Amino acid sequence: MITRMHVAINCTDLEKSLTFYKSLFGTEPTKVKENYAKFELDSPALHFSLNVRPFQEKGVLNHLGFQVDNTEDVLKMGDRLRESGLLLVDEMNTTCCYAVQDKVWVYDPDGNAWEIFFTKEDSEFESAGDALDLSLCCAPPKPIQLGFTKK
Repeated sequence: MITRMHVAINCTDLEKSLTFYKSLFGTEPTKVKENYAKFELDSPALHFSLNVRPFQEKGVLNHLGFQVDNTEDVLKMGDRLRESGLLLVDEMNTTCCYAVQDKVWVYDPDGNAWEIFFTKEDSEFESAGDALDLSLCCAPPKPIQLGFTKK
């Protein structure tokens, strides 16, 4: 079952962005790191994250997605997406955005990345890979063909 909509945006100044979004949402973030912050709102049900990244890489939108209740929900949605012919990347037990997660990724026809994820636990590390390689966290590898394929 989908718990929250997920929106991740890029920002250049985390402190300025935090000041703005604290006021906009009327609440404090649930996690803040040197280059990352997360708000988990109940009304509306939104998992919103800020990722410090240069805009020229991807623009302001980092990715979209859905937070789900458990790994079984990730696997079930992953199976449905595979059956429909969407391009898919599995990332089970991965460390991303300072959390250990199970997730699957798809790209829409315009190249927007969508993830379906379950957070298993917090992590002190941003990603499972080299800390200098920002491509390893919060974005799947670019597919050869954007969008979806028909079987």
